[in-house]
Amino acid sequence: MLTQSHPSFTQIATEQAPGYQQCTRCLMDTTAPGIAFEEDGTCSFCAVHDRMEKAFPLGEAGRQTVRKLADAMRQAGKGQRYDCVLGVSGGRDSTYSLWYCVTQLKLRPLAVHFNDGFGNPVAGENMVRACQRLGVELRTITSDWRESKDLKIAFLKASVPDMEEGTDLGIATALYGVAAKEGIKHLVIGQSFRTEGIAPLSWNFLDGRYLRAVHKQFGTVPLRPWRPTDPGFNLGIKEMFYYAFIRRIKTVTLLYHLDYVRTEVDELLETELSWKNPGAHYFDDLYQSLIYYLNRTKFNIDRRLFNYSALVRSGQMSREVALDRVSRINPIEDEAIINLCIKRLGLTRAEFENIVAAPPKTFHDYPNSYWFLRLCRWPIKLMSQLNLIPESAYDKFFNCGT
Repeated sequence: MLTQSHPSFTQIATEQAPGYQQCTRCLMDTTAPGIAFEEDGTCSFCAVHDRMEKAFPLGEAGRQTVRKLADAMRQAGKGQRYDCVLGVSGGRDSTYSLWYCVTQLKLRPLAVHFNDGFGNPVAGENMVRACQRLGVELRTITSDWRESKDLKIAFLKASVPDMEEGTDLGIATALYGVAAKEGIKHLVIGQSFRTEGIAPLSWNFLDGRYLRAVHKQFGTVPLRPWRPTDPGFNLGIKEMFYYAFIRRIKTVTLLYHLDYVRTEVDELLETELSWKNPGAHYFDDLYQSLIYYLNRTKFNIDRRLFNYSALVRSGQMSREVALDRVSRINPIEDEAIINLCIKRLGLTRAEFENIVAAPPKTFHDYPNSYWFLRLCRWPIKLMSQLNLIPESAYDKFFNCGT
């Protein structure tokens, strides 16, 4: 059974390791490959946060930006049924984004949910209830279970920390596919660097070529070919070029510009939409139990570091509270849910343990597009600024580790 009250062995070992260093401002430390520190002990992830704070001001400047974005979505949606596609999961961020778009901006979003068979029932009820109360159409894109399960097992066998690559890409392709099918020009993403942070690159590298390489080596079920309105699990450079430049679909990270405070949002959503907290950030997806468990025990990674660090930098959590929380195993590492996930994959516990016994690797150990992305540094920066890709993409690839 998992203990909930003591630091893990890997945490203790890391803190005693030669050369270990932790940021004096946030929680990021030398478990994140490529992290750098200033003379005052603050880290490179804090520097990224501070640059983004200047680039995306709050207050009246932020509200003015949001009004301009809403006007652009409204203009693009003239004569259409919808102004934008908005990805929903039933978690706090996406539910608030939906509420804000409908009640404050008077937009007509089409809510899109990607279902890979591991959704948290609490989050699912949140999602349905919110859409009903707000009068929004909810469209669920259900992945081919054979493909989805096969990709999850393939990434477990690949022995990499970003083991939910298939779902992450599936969410993106679901949004792009629906937008292409409906002729919608804007995707609204419920993400905030102030409350969520940006994951170190080697912990979460999103790349279609990387997915195909892992699937080719470890997968057993053929993946569907790409079609513009039914992309499946295909989202590489060619597909992104099509959606960004041929279809001119833009991404809108609404929460970057809003005074978004989690405790206040929780109260609002509970009052307005009878929203219930799924239990933790990202726990709208039950598979996160298994991901957090393996990241901690196999890769010495605590994924809460970049989340809590963002909250600390934004003044929404004290560093002392954050340090206390990460001194304990994440409560979502629930043994019963981990076993449920393993069972849904069609594996016995012994088969699962045998698969994950392989030595740890990263995306660098498989064919990927990283080298090409490095060559396209300035075009990627421009695309981020033009909202053709998420605004955090540039920093993700070039300023958040290696």
